[in-house]
Amino acid sequence: MAENNAQNKAKLISETRRRFEAEYVTEKSEKYDPRDVERLQQDDNWVESYLHWRHNVVDETLKMLDESFQWRKELSVNDLSESSIPRWLLELGGIYLHGYDKEGNKLFWIRVKYHIKDQKTIMDKKKLIAFWLERYAKRENGKPITVMFDMSETGLNSIDMDFVRFIINCFKVYYPKYLSKIVIFDMPWIMNAAFKIVKSWLGPEAVSLLKFTSKNEIQEYVSVEYLPPHMGGTDPFKYSYPPLVDDDFQTPLCENGPIASEDETSSKEDIEGDGKETLETISNEEQPAQSEKSNPTESASKRDENEKVDSKTKPFKKPLSVFKGPLLHISPAEELYFGSIESGEKKTLIVLTNVTKNIVAFKVRTTAPEKYRVKPSNSSCDPGASVDIIVSPHGGLTVSAQDRFLIMAAEMEQSSGTGPAELTQFWKEVPRSKVMEHRLRCHTVESSKPNSLMLKDSVSALSDKTSEDLYLQLNRLLESNRKLEDQLQRSIWFQQLLLTLTMVLLAFVVSFFYSLYI
Repeated sequence: MAENNAQNKAKLISETRRRFEAEYVTEKSEKYDPRDVERLQQDDNWVESYLHWRHNVVDETLKMLDESFQWRKELSVNDLSESSIPRWLLELGGIYLHGYDKEGNKLFWIRVKYHIKDQKTIMDKKKLIAFWLERYAKRENGKPITVMFDMSETGLNSIDMDFVRFIINCFKVYYPKYLSKIVIFDMPWIMNAAFKIVKSWLGPEAVSLLKFTSKNEIQEYVSVEYLPPHMGGTDPFKYSYPPLVDDDFQTPLCENGPIASEDETSSKEDIEGDGKETLETISNEEQPAQSEKSNPTESASKRDENEKVDSKTKPFKKPLSVFKGPLLHISPAEELYFGSIESGEKKTLIVLTNVTKNIVAFKVRTTAPEKYRVKPSNSSCDPGASVDIIVSPHGGLTVSAQDRFLIMAAEMEQSSGTGPAELTQFWKEVPRSKVMEHRLRCHTVESSKPNSLMLKDSVSALSDKTSEDLYLQLNRLLESNRKLEDQLQRSIWFQQLLLTLTMVLLAFVVSFFYSLYI
């Protein structure tokens, strides 16, 4: 079945490429950027994203490609950079990428209060939207994004339906398959009529992606760690420019001794972190462990032996999916799967394979360095060889779908050494353009405990609850019910007010035309 689906997909991709070249490129070549045409012939994922959005109907997909490619040429999307955007617009902080939702999708923030409707600046703002989306698409290649429309403190002068329509079209036509959902926060009631128009732009398929929220509901989609205080969150992030806001990838804790980081400071921090871990472990152990403290070399060797035994008794399952990069093949391709708490298998494996004729230096970074241990986190891989990297949560911390890992790799010259000092110097000198980057998401495998056992656990847990706990739960339910009733009453009141205003306006218009006629 899977093989048939893959064959059908390949046929559709091939037909789309052939027909677009024959029916569109030959007649409209001057309206397309040659780089987009070339990418269409080489990037299967890109073609598939258009096909997916048009339900694999090739005729509709071709029309969508035509519209999208013309737009990309008009906005010079392939050439957009920081220098293409006015500095004041980047400093404003109205549009940027930061944080993740509960499903692990990147958040694309649009702070509506900073947008003032102005025909003189609208094109620059559209370019800023395209700049961020193109930057994200090149780095994450098909991974969904969640749009956060923050409408708190928004006035009438910020309402710009043309700009909203442009944003909708970006996901509907220009960046298909990228939209996870649109979370609209604290929308003024006066905008209800306007967003009915927005729903018609989205179409029936995408209307379900609109999520209207207030401070009470927004945590259904984004956890407090990525929400600003005015949304009820705890995220201390404050936008500033320069530099561009980006994922804060840092060097994780390491198990293989001193590592070569970007600078001496980060190396010292990693070593100190490992030292703290060792001291805490020793202090919690019983008397026999104190002999190991006096002989650290022997202690380290014993730990290595134990780890080897553990790895033999619990062999890792090799990841099946593979990302084929120009320097390294990386497996898994997109997600690191960690075992559940019940299974006890919290570690996961990344396999790197060098596909070049030279030594490739690599390092692993993460957005949550305090949560993970990585072995090795900074090393090199010989031509044609493979390296297994073990990633494990540190200190009982929980794996989160918001966590990310970044694999960085660069080719080394034959004469270069691969010791810690040489790697440190290499990463300081290597040009950014020669560094391959690939990102991985985290995923926790659900518990495999039988349903009967889970039911038994829940029943026993319920029986242990005190009457006070049940009383508190009942109070919460009653409070929630009262809030729903209040919201319903406010909604009815708003509708009545809107109807009254409409009737007043209608009466004014009728009287105005009547006076003209008289």
